Amino acid sequence: MSELVSTRIRNTAGKLGLPHLTETISEYIRRADEGKMGYLDFLDLVLSQELAVRHDRRFRQGLRLSRLPHHKTLDEYDFSFQPDLDPRKVKDLATLSFVEAKANAALLGPPGVGKTHIAVALAVTACRAGYSIYFTSLDDMVRHLKAAEAAGRLTSKLGTYQRPSVLVVDEVGYQPLERAEANLVFQVISKRYEKGSIILTSNKTFSEWGQVFGDEVLATAILDRLLHHCEVISINGPSYRLKNRLKAIERETEVA
Repeated sequence: MSELVSTRIRNTAGKLGLPHLTETISEYIRRADEGKMGYLDFLDLVLSQELAVRHDRRFRQGLRLSRLPHHKTLDEYDFSFQPDLDPRKVKDLATLSFVEAKANAALLGPPGVGKTHIAVALAVTACRAGYSIYFTSLDDMVRHLKAAEAAGRLTSKLGTYQRPSVLVVDEVGYQPLERAEANLVFQVISKRYEKGSIILTSNKTFSEWGQVFGDEVLATAILDRLLHHCEVISINGPSYRLKNRLKAIERETEVA
């Protein structure tokens, strides 16, 4: 293929908003020449590569906007340290069938067992699959909603938690809420009911949520919508953080 044609393709690609193609067309042409590709095979190569680049760009942008605390994956989770946790249940969630069904997932257990790790890993998987995601702790969500309500912008702020396909709500139960705060949480849960998925983590059993939300009736209303379509996984094992801390203490003792 002549350099003139290559230049024309680059110019056209630039006008179409395909910057990656403008940079790589010469390489694609070289591969096509070496492989003696037909026109359809060459076109398939170019389009498939451009699609892959766009998908990766969308994935990275989704992660940037998600406010995830980290981007850990399920491959990094040490299931062997939690023998009572069935890995198949977590991997079933990773198929994202619950996201497709606009259902929810709840990860329950004491601090340090990896609930947030799994929640984030599921969110990363969803982002890679093209779903929009957003992460918040319950405390941060309530604080932002209260500030928005005081400023007369509650409806707009509720949209922040309503729009994403997957909303991750971390650390439910670490701080008790006042009834007015619990009502704000109810509005989020109610607006997302059967419209989008929630992945939540909590150190409290559902029977303790009345204490968390300061009102048994309101807690029941939240649970009714949350658990109607929900996969629940309980992790009742040792703490990863404590394990790492104990190892550090042992090393310090040995050195001493």
